[in-house]
Amino acid sequence: MGWLQKKLGGGQGVGPKEADSLVRSGAMLLDVREQTEWHAGHAPGARHVPLGHLEGKLGALPRDRRVVVVCRSGNRSARATALLVRSGFEAVNLNGGMQAWVAAGLPVETERATPGTAV
Repeated sequence: MGWLQKKLGGGQGVGPKEADSLVRSGAMLLDVREQTEWHAGHAPGARHVPLGHLEGKLGALPRDRRVVVVCRSGNRSARATALLVRSGFEAVNLNGGMQAWVAAGLPVETERATPGTAV
């Protein structure tokens, strides 16, 4: 667990391959980046709720599925993971964020399901 996760009480983190495996097994991938980052590219099937809106959207998130949280580098998603864990969700941070996702060779798409970039 990284120092930021420890400081925030944000549960455990996973690498991109484990995150992909969790999502393929039914976990929800929650992207907490800003709108411009999301539009540039995101993981297929991810749900977008910017970090600044997350607290107000907790009621719309499924409580019966594990949540894998991602941002660009893993810092915002660590804060989001901490909020989710404190709110009773089973949540894990994607360590390294979308940068790690891309480095692992995992797909990134845009809203039009065309290849995207992670910013």
